[in-house]
Amino acid sequence: MGTGDHVDPPAVTNHRVEIPPPQAFITSFKNTLKETFFPDDPLRQFKNQPPRRKLVLGLQYVFPILEWGRHYTFQFFKADLISGITIASLAIPQGISYAKLANLPPILGLYSSFVPPLVYAVMGSSRDLAVGTVAVGSLLTASMLGSVVNFQENPKLYLHLAFTATFFAGLLEAALGIFRLGFIVDFLSHATIVGFMGGAATVVILQQLKGVLGLDHFTHSTDVISVLHSVFSQTHKWRWESAVLGFVFLFYLLSSRFFSKKKPKLFWVSAISPLVSVILGSLFVYLTHAEKHGVQVIGHLKKGINPASIMDLNFDSKYLMTAIKTGIVTGVISLAEGVAVGRSFAMMKSYQIDGNKEMIAFGTMNIIGSCTSCYLTTGPFSRSAVNFNAGCKTAVSNIVMAVAVMATLLFLTPLFHYTPLVVLSSIIIAAMLGIINYEEAIHLWHVDKFDFVVCMSAFIGVVFANIEIGLVLAIGLSIMRVLLFVARPKTFVLGNLPNSKVYRNVDHYQNANSVPGILILEIDAPIYFANSNYLRER
Repeated sequence: MGTGDHVDPPAVTNHRVEIPPPQAFITSFKNTLKETFFPDDPLRQFKNQPPRRKLVLGLQYVFPILEWGRHYTFQFFKADLISGITIASLAIPQGISYAKLANLPPILGLYSSFVPPLVYAVMGSSRDLAVGTVAVGSLLTASMLGSVVNFQENPKLYLHLAFTATFFAGLLEAALGIFRLGFIVDFLSHATIVGFMGGAATVVILQQLKGVLGLDHFTHSTDVISVLHSVFSQTHKWRWESAVLGFVFLFYLLSSRFFSKKKPKLFWVSAISPLVSVILGSLFVYLTHAEKHGVQVIGHLKKGINPASIMDLNFDSKYLMTAIKTGIVTGVISLAEGVAVGRSFAMMKSYQIDGNKEMIAFGTMNIIGSCTSCYLTTGPFSRSAVNFNAGCKTAVSNIVMAVAVMATLLFLTPLFHYTPLVVLSSIIIAAMLGIINYEEAIHLWHVDKFDFVVCMSAFIGVVFANIEIGLVLAIGLSIMRVLLFVARPKTFVLGNLPNSKVYRNVDHYQNANSVPGILILEIDAPIYFANSNYLRER
């Protein structure tokens, strides 16, 4: 071959990596804060806007209804009307049941399904979240306040502390949203939530044996040993009439849920089953006078909408720490549940919700709720799932539900006089059985053993100790795992895949070839003081 066919190899160009120019301390600190607390740059929409436009944008940011309300149509309203009526049929019996679970007057369950949904409809960013009371929050309220004040001996003080705890829960939630500290809630990992909710649901179910068996006296402890001791030490006081009625309605509730799962288009069968149970139970008691034969009933519920309770907030130093502690724990748990539920349904419909806006909305509705005779509210999964399946389009479904509850408060409360407590217990048990997610626990075992340990620690702590211990144990293990990820990062040896410039883990890719004389490592964490010695020893 001639010399004309020879091609010289391309010259190798060396590029020097430049050192970034130094930044002033204030600039560096400002950038760090912005990246930590304002990664989404919420103020960018206000840039280069005239003052009037800034005012409009600000109002729309705080009250999202002003933004989407301009595009609201009659078709949307028809869908929201159906959804609102459907969730109201679930909210009314659930509200009464959960108020009893919190050892509060049953009417508070209806109050809490009236004012907070109206506040959320104006300030919330989720289209699918249905606001109301929740079983776990109710149980936490009963457990933490009940350890200090006996609701039977001093019901007025207990009620006022419940309002005060709700006030502090709202302050915490609003503060987390305003100061962009929502990432703190992320320390409640999925495994923690699964274990904690499963344990709390188990405790709630056991607590309902009091209503099912018609017992007058029952332990205030929540651990399984105390509850079972209280049940079986009073076998001579069990009322078979109440038990039969309870199991009949429980069978009906579970059957309707099973039927709705098999036929998703008939979701409403399960949604209205609690209200149907209340109606049938009330008719049965009224016609048979079962209240004279051992079946306990709700009794009188006063008519009228929420009375003001701002003067009932109790800031007495003797009980202040109890109210604050209860508010913090219930606020964090309800916030984690509400935001997680909102994000789940937003993902299904391919839209975004602002977590910090949600926290501000939850906080505001609980602050206002505490001043209007409401206790802790959030976005429960069961009610939101019904709202989603009913085809809701916007938060107007919450307004429809609130109007239906208002009508109940004004005109229909006397009809609940004969509602048997055992039916409320059956409604709670049926709802709690759906929260125990044993399939997810099995999945955690197969995917990540440490997550499974965290999950079971939360479950065992709640069931065999108390709710606070279970929660602290689970959060502590979750934080320890985060620290272990940083302090003991995984390291992988990388090898070159044949005929490519790609490097992969040699343990995962058997055909990856190590480079002779060079050890290539991938470190699964930043290198800094917490793990430098560990990596050096490795």
